[in-house]
Amino acid sequence: MKIYAVGGAVRDELLGLPVQDRDWVVVGATPEEMAARGFTAVGKDFPVFLHPETHEEYALARTERKTAPGYKGFVFHADADVTLEDDLARRDLTINAIARSEDGAYVDPHDGRNDLAAKVLRHVSPAFAEDPVRVLRVARFAARFQEFTVAEETLALMARMVANGEVDHLVPERIWQELARGLMEARPSRMFELLRQCGALARILPELDRLWGVPQRADHHPEIDTGTHVMMVVDRAAAMALSLPARFAALTHDLGKGLTPPDVLPRHFGHEQRSVSLLGPLCERLRVPTDCRDVALLVARFHGDMHRIAELRPTTVVRLLERCDVFRRPERFEEVLSACEADYRGRLGYESRDYPQSQAWRRAAGAARAVDAGAIAAACADPAQIPARLHEARAAAVLAALQPAEQ
Repeated sequence: MKIYAVGGAVRDELLGLPVQDRDWVVVGATPEEMAARGFTAVGKDFPVFLHPETHEEYALARTERKTAPGYKGFVFHADADVTLEDDLARRDLTINAIARSEDGAYVDPHDGRNDLAAKVLRHVSPAFAEDPVRVLRVARFAARFQEFTVAEETLALMARMVANGEVDHLVPERIWQELARGLMEARPSRMFELLRQCGALARILPELDRLWGVPQRADHHPEIDTGTHVMMVVDRAAAMALSLPARFAALTHDLGKGLTPPDVLPRHFGHEQRSVSLLGPLCERLRVPTDCRDVALLVARFHGDMHRIAELRPTTVVRLLERCDVFRRPERFEEVLSACEADYRGRLGYESRDYPQSQAWRRAAGAARAVDAGAIAAACADPAQIPARLHEARAAAVLAALQPAEQ
C-alpha cells in the first residue's frame, strides 16, 4: 500500500500558498485493509476514508466510466490494481493532477508543474468533457488564480460542452455551490466572464448574461455597459471582503436593467422592481440560501434609495429601515448597506470615492432604534395608534440625527 498527497494541497504548496485541506490517494489497498488500519469509510459513490487521527480524507485510487448525462452519470472502479497514473488521468486540470509521495517525490504525468509555472489552466484529457461541473470549476479557478489564463483548447472544449447540452444537466445545488465559492474568490468577475465566454452563463444565469450590451447613462455610469458595471461591483465587493449574501446581492442588484424597453435606454426607470421580479424565480431555481436571497432582494429593491438618502424625507427613511427590519436584524442591514457601497464604487473612476451615505444611514438607523417603543405604547390610550405614533417618533429622531449631515 502506498499513499500520495494529491490535488489542491500539492498545487498550493508548489505555488507557495497556504494549504487549507489535504487529500490523499491510496494505491494498492482494499476497503477491508483500510478498515483494519482504523480508517472510517465515508464515501457513498466510491471508497473514501477518514484517517483515525487527523480525520483527513484518504481515497482509494479509482477510475470512472461515463454512463449517463450530467455529473452523477458515472460508474467508479476502485481496486488494488488501479495505479496512481490511472487515478490522476481522471482529474480535471493538469495543475490538480500532481501527486507527491511520502518521500517527497512528485508524480506529474501531465506536466502540471510546467502549467503552474506558465500560469495556465489546462484540462488533463478529453474525459474532462464528461463532467459539466468542470466548466464551473475552471471558471472558479480563474477567479482564484487571477494571473492564470485558460488554455485555448480547454476553452474550446468548454464551449463544445455547452453546445452539446452537457451543462444543461447540472443540478441547482451544484451550480449554487460553485457560484458561491467563485463569489468568495479574490476576483469573482473572472468566473462570470469566462462562463460568458464559453456560453455557459446564458444557460446557467440568463438574467445576468443579458446585461452585457445594455447601456446606462454615462453621467452616472462612466463605464456605460451594465454587464461591465456589475463585474466591477462584484470585484469591489471582494476587495471590501464582504460576506457571501452581500456579494450575491452585488451580483444581482441590476438584473432588471436587462429588461428595460429599448426606446427608453439608457435610462432605466423602474429597474429595481424588475430586478426583484427576476430575483425571486432565480433564487428558487438555484435553491439559493435564504440569507443570500433576502439580502439580494433588499438591495435590488432599495439600492437607488440608499444612494440618495440626502434627498429622502425622514418618514421615507424610516419606512426603508422598517422594510429592511433593522430593528431586529441590524447585521443584515449592514450587509445591505455594504452591498450598496460596492454598487456605488463599482463604477469607472468611482473606486476610491467616499460613500458618506453609509454613515448617514447608520446614524439614521441608530436614532430610529433608540426610540423607546415601550414608552410610546404605554402612552397610547388606543393600541391601534401605536404603529403611527412609533413611526412619527422614529421619523423625528431620524430628522434630528441627519441634521448635522445636511448643514
